[in-house]
Amino acid sequence: MQPVKKTNNKLQHTKMKTVLFLFTFISVAMMSNAQGKKTFYDFKATSIDGQPFDLSTLKGKKVLVVNVASRCGYTPQYAQLEELYKKYIEKNFVIIGFPANNFMSQEPGTNAEIKEFCTSKYQVTFPMMAKISVKGNDIDPLYSWLTSKDQNGVLDAPVKWNFQKFMIDEQGQVVDFAAPGEKPFDDKIINWIEKK
Repeated sequence: MQPVKKTNNKLQHTKMKTVLFLFTFISVAMMSNAQGKKTFYDFKATSIDGQPFDLSTLKGKKVLVVNVASRCGYTPQYAQLEELYKKYIEKNFVIIGFPANNFMSQEPGTNAEIKEFCTSKYQVTFPMMAKISVKGNDIDPLYSWLTSKDQNGVLDAPVKWNFQKFMIDEQGQVVDFAAPGEKPFDDKIINWIEKK
């Protein structure tokens, strides 16, 4: 009977090693997958004045990312966005505007022209970035991340038109988005900003 006992012990030992190996493998795979997902803070942008803008400087803030345009039916939202920004700036909230010319050429201007338009017509003071593409083959890496669940781990939300709004939490994760027609003071956005 002694040889059978030895064989059972060996078999048990082999099974334990296999279970431990599988557990370790799955844990490592899950950790590397979690670490592999980028956050908002992994991206860099260029300000409308041509200066580097590291999005990691916004850690700890709620960020509303908006693709904007100067000749759109939604362009008056600039005024509401500025009002929203001023109302909540003291509560760790910021808005970032990304001009884009992806929809019916409604943002044809240069960065200097866009800045002049925003500041003179709507007195915009929230950070404005240089013009980018928010869809298509030349989509900016940030917008590729914002719009793809495969990259952000939360949602698929291709940009449908100018003034689509992405909500980024204090940890740099996408939490939701508001369609272009949803105004800056809609409950969805206000409730998110005010939520502790």
